[in-house]
Amino acid sequence: MKKILSLLLTFGLLTVPVLATEESQAEPLPAWAWGEMADAYALGLVGDEIYTDHSKPVTQEQLDKMTQVAADKLVLLEVEQRSNAGSFVIDTTRGGVLNALYMEALPYAFAGVDAGPVEFLSSLGVVHGDGASLALDRSCTLLEAACFANRMILALYDQQNAGSLGLLWKAEGNGNTLYLLGSIHTDRDNLYPFHKQLRDIITSAELAAFELDFNSQEGIDEFTAMQVYSDGTTLKDHVDPELYQEVVEALAPLDMPEEQVASYKPWALANTFTALSMLDETSSDNAMALDLYVSAKASNLGIPVEGIETYAFQGKIFDDLSDEYQENYLAMTLSMYLGMDAAEGLSEEEKAAYEAALKEQDEAVGRWMEQWKTRDTEAFANDYPKDVIQSNTSDELNSKLFEGRDPNMIAWADRYLKQDGAHTGLMTVGAGHMIGKTGVVQGLKDLGYTVEVVPAP
Repeated sequence: MKKILSLLLTFGLLTVPVLATEESQAEPLPAWAWGEMADAYALGLVGDEIYTDHSKPVTQEQLDKMTQVAADKLVLLEVEQRSNAGSFVIDTTRGGVLNALYMEALPYAFAGVDAGPVEFLSSLGVVHGDGASLALDRSCTLLEAACFANRMILALYDQQNAGSLGLLWKAEGNGNTLYLLGSIHTDRDNLYPFHKQLRDIITSAELAAFELDFNSQEGIDEFTAMQVYSDGTTLKDHVDPELYQEVVEALAPLDMPEEQVASYKPWALANTFTALSMLDETSSDNAMALDLYVSAKASNLGIPVEGIETYAFQGKIFDDLSDEYQENYLAMTLSMYLGMDAAEGLSEEEKAAYEAALKEQDEAVGRWMEQWKTRDTEAFANDYPKDVIQSNTSDELNSKLFEGRDPNMIAWADRYLKQDGAHTGLMTVGAGHMIGKTGVVQGLKDLGYTVEVVPAP
């Protein structure tokens, strides 16, 4: 049962790309909106429809979804509640959308909330006019509604000095600054929104580096090809028939037909099950992993992004695993994904042990996410068992997780800090790579750089 938890450790170390999906042709968004889309998408205010339907009038269903997201986020601020006095016309005009959002803020004692919907939301920078009018009677587009909701949530979090802080360090040397953000590659435990301090650090970077360049279509295509069989065989030829059938049945509710499932290698499916098992009821509908959010926010603002590793390199970590290991990896991650549904047929004693392992998994991830959100780097370093991973060299995957990876990341950071001039960059890699004796933080200190945890605001 301990193996279940150990599989989870890769999420502090690898971006772990999952099965590729087809993307619809995107209709260009107006330039003014790009800077807001990463937050709106990460919060779950909109989905992929924003790229094709952004200029269409917002529907009541879409507005209801946005106000529910706003309600769920505002209640987490734990601001003093008061009586909700007031009734406003709610429809899909710009004014009606503002009224609907205002109704979610009205029950709380936010500064200035009694001024009324237009005045309050204008003071927060939620709505902007054309210089002459706010066009409150005009039909509100999906894009406008999403931006209104996004701006209100961020503004009220900023007002309360709230939001996720991140495991964040600052390295300095030769006049250069490199912020180091340790990632946990998932979206859960109300990860979003990020604190303004962290958002500002992202948007002020001159370069953003990640384990992978998420904008590299060539790399994505290469990785996609590595995930599937090209020798005429299928998954059915490589795993136990019972496991094969269990995988097919588990993915059927996700609209994956058997033919598609069979085309993938065990490790590709295992990575997908691991990613899915990390999510919970707090994950947004889009389940946007935090490093993907950082990359999108930087890219949308025109900040150059760079990959420290390649898709081929990370894919090879898995593709070189033995057939036996891949099959066991798939079986264990499927069990993680199915939870207690996978315990059928076990004895009562085995069920109890299995349930305890699942609980331990969930509690561990919950602690790591809380440490991430509060920037408790010391607690994370003490809680995340990096030494266990490094010492378990008999495990095929564990033996690959650090091999050459920490040193390569340190070398990349060293090159950035050695360049001429005064530059400010951001490096976002798995949090496990930041900590420990072989981690990036200690490695840069050993090279003579000043590295400190960024003070919380």
